[in-house]
Amino acid sequence: MRRKNHHHKKKPGFFKKWSAKLHLWFGLSIGLLIFIIAITGALYVFKDEVENFTRKEYIYHNEKNIEHKKILPIRALERLVNEKTNEDFPIHWVNVPIDKKMSYQFYWYEHKPDQWNYFDEFPVYKLAYVNPYTGKVLQVYDEKNGFFAIVKSIHWSFLLKQDWGTYVVGIPVIIFLIMLITGIVLWWPKNKAARKQRFRFQWKDTTQWKRKNYDLHNILGFYSSIFALILTVTGLFYAFFVVQASIYYIFSGGETAYPDFSKITTKAPIEMRNEGTIDKISDKVKELYPNAYGFSLDLGHPHLDDHEHPNFEVYVKHLSYSYHKSSSLIFDENSGELLHRHDPEDKNFGEKTVAANYDIHVGAILGLPTKIVAFIVSLIIASMPVTGFMIWWGRRKKNNNFQKNLKIG
Repeated sequence: MRRKNHHHKKKPGFFKKWSAKLHLWFGLSIGLLIFIIAITGALYVFKDEVENFTRKEYIYHNEKNIEHKKILPIRALERLVNEKTNEDFPIHWVNVPIDKKMSYQFYWYEHKPDQWNYFDEFPVYKLAYVNPYTGKVLQVYDEKNGFFAIVKSIHWSFLLKQDWGTYVVGIPVIIFLIMLITGIVLWWPKNKAARKQRFRFQWKDTTQWKRKNYDLHNILGFYSSIFALILTVTGLFYAFFVVQASIYYIFSGGETAYPDFSKITTKAPIEMRNEGTIDKISDKVKELYPNAYGFSLDLGHPHLDDHEHPNFEVYVKHLSYSYHKSSSLIFDENSGELLHRHDPEDKNFGEKTVAANYDIHVGAILGLPTKIVAFIVSLIIASMPVTGFMIWWGRRKKNNNFQKNLKIG
């Protein structure tokens, strides 16, 4: 009879041993925070789709025979909106759609940087959908207290003041980045036999829930790791300037200075400015970009956090579903003359990457398909602290039972 060889289990190396320790310690310390960040990220992904559906009757004004009608001047619309709403604060900006069937969007937005939490930091954040042909206010939404704005603030700063709340979120995300790396180290199979178990689920009717939970943590974690890495880095972009600067430096081919157009300023005397100046600017943008989605115009009022604008800049959004393709125009705010334009083809790859960061982070970069990917990956990330905790708890119980049996014995 052949004698069986008993192989001793090979001890993990130093690097893998410490990767396991860090993965465990970090997971137990920030697991709940990562769950909150990931689940709010998942909830926010389909914001535009939900709002486009629930607000459809206001996004489109349904005015008849518009081909025979004229859009009212922006200042006239502003006065009508103020009369209807009686808000305490001036309107900050208006979003002007290129599609004539769509409503204008007037925004009230004020920021008090000396407050410590989200609700006090923003005294007002409201949106009015307005028929541009009649000035009728179709609907006003309190965006500040809306579901998606609160979800975003939890995701962004845990409802804390954004100046330092982003760091409170950013630090756990840095730790999560380390956990992604240590997780790959721990997942890495040591031989061919182990490799088969790491890439796919091999469950049977007799497979216990502990094994299923372990596979969910490892296999889903592996397949989502590259996407989780992308979501993590694009999230850190908003918390730490060094990440923004590094991304721009890398993708611009070594450029250290972002293009600065602050020296292009208004030269015409203020006496040239009148109520029609902003309409002159609006008409010029429509002429230059007939196929764009829309653009934003600041209405030029003083605000709580008022800061000096070196020039009058108009942001043009080219796509309905994404912000990465955009143009920036600088006008003389007194004469309404165009001074400078900066289009997508004028931007270096670093600028394009920075502009695409938000769309990559929320999955909007290629529309609905990438949003679905971002949603699924966010849910998987949210599940990682849960399945990881259950693995630790199961092993802890097993070790406690083993110790009890030793004492009994």
